[in-house]
Amino acid sequence: MLAFRVKSDIFRTTPYETLGSGLSPGVRYLRQSRRPGKPWTDERGYYAPEVDFLHNMPAIISKILRGYTLQVRGTHGVLHWARVLENGLRLAKINGADEEVIALIALFHDSRRVNESRDDGHGLRGAELAQSLRGTLISLEDSRFDLLFQACDLHTEGLTEGDPTLLACWDADRLDLGRVRIMPEPERLCTNAARDLLEWANARAASNHEPADVLASWGLK
Repeated sequence: MLAFRVKSDIFRTTPYETLGSGLSPGVRYLRQSRRPGKPWTDERGYYAPEVDFLHNMPAIISKILRGYTLQVRGTHGVLHWARVLENGLRLAKINGADEEVIALIALFHDSRRVNESRDDGHGLRGAELAQSLRGTLISLEDSRFDLLFQACDLHTEGLTEGDPTLLACWDADRLDLGRVRIMPEPERLCTNAARDLLEWANARAASNHEPADVLASWGLK
């Protein structure tokens, strides 16, 4: 199984070792095989973090896609989810948000849409799907899972205040509105960090940028 490190617009895969035993099925705790080198920054000078995800993301996305009724690479599909992940990780490094929760909301927030336009309740349906996987594919303590649930459920409500992890999740999604030809309004973003990323993220969204290495790390081509 591969996890990944972040650099600029790509995710580089690095071998990890599985640790421990007696874990919930489908959940693997990972330790990175360290390699020497300087911290990475992207083309705008943002610090690009090394990320150790605790969950088996390919297994989770496989489960999601078995019940996903829209086009996998459609407006609200996996390319959007991958860009949300990249946006969120950059924001997390600035505001201290929970990177694991961001990685999971990237997968779940639109996972149970039934159309590509207005779809009332889809955030709650995605949150309930995540809840159904607790103890199997998702292993988060209650406080962190509550953040994941709220982030999914409320991500279309236009809220701009709350826990730093909620704000990073919501901004990560809003920064990708360019894919539907909507330029995010700075005042509707939650954080100054997102406003600083706006030009960069919007250009990627508008061009439907494909984060190929993120997709590969999820077991997708």
